[in-house]
Amino acid sequence: MSADMKAVLFDLDGTLIDTAADFIRIIQAMCREEQRPVVEADLIRTQVSEGARAMVKLVYPELELDDPVFLQHRQRFLDMYAQQIVVDTDLFSGMYPLLEELEAHQIPWGIVTNKPRGLSELLLAELNLTERCSVLVCPEDVSKTKPDPEPMYLAARQLNLPSEHIIYVGDHPRDIDAGRAAKMYTILAAYGYLPLEYQDDLEAWQADAIVQDVTELHCMLRQLLQLSSQKPVSM
Repeated sequence: MSADMKAVLFDLDGTLIDTAADFIRIIQAMCREEQRPVVEADLIRTQVSEGARAMVKLVYPELELDDPVFLQHRQRFLDMYAQQIVVDTDLFSGMYPLLEELEAHQIPWGIVTNKPRGLSELLLAELNLTERCSVLVCPEDVSKTKPDPEPMYLAARQLNLPSEHIIYVGDHPRDIDAGRAAKMYTILAAYGYLPLEYQDDLEAWQADAIVQDVTELHCMLRQLLQLSSQKPVSM
């Protein structure tokens, strides 16, 4: 790694914010309402990064994704989620002090996500992160989403930094693929919502580094950003 790292970008669900509990609550409520078998929490967790369609498909496996009935269920799920977006959701444990240290050293941090902008902005507002987040790139902002690097390059432009000076942290192969394609330093968040089919061989994702928890991530960011050798900027 030759470039000096100047900023940190995160995926949203499963990397920065632990949103699974609210998705689990809503999906399991839908199962009970429909008198269907209740989907296990661990299985729902593996589908969070795949989006609303994948989670709703767990409740209605017999319906095609383009079936109007399925689309109605998906919309109902999204409506319920928007109304109750932060009941059990919070930053992953240890993430608050991590962000505070970045801010104390004037290291900008932001988010590149495939989550729709309306839901992403609502989530950040509920957690009082809107003003703190330097950049938010969502699917509506680009013509191609992750794993394409377009959103990564857009975030870099908005930060006014070359992409190779940015760290990207994610919990899905598309996160790592997009970051690598944009020449960012990529960190695989193995504490996140790893998809079932990719859990067995994390090395195959070809991330620059793998962390098992937020404490390990914090230590790695300190090293990469050389925070231990800098004094915090007084406000």
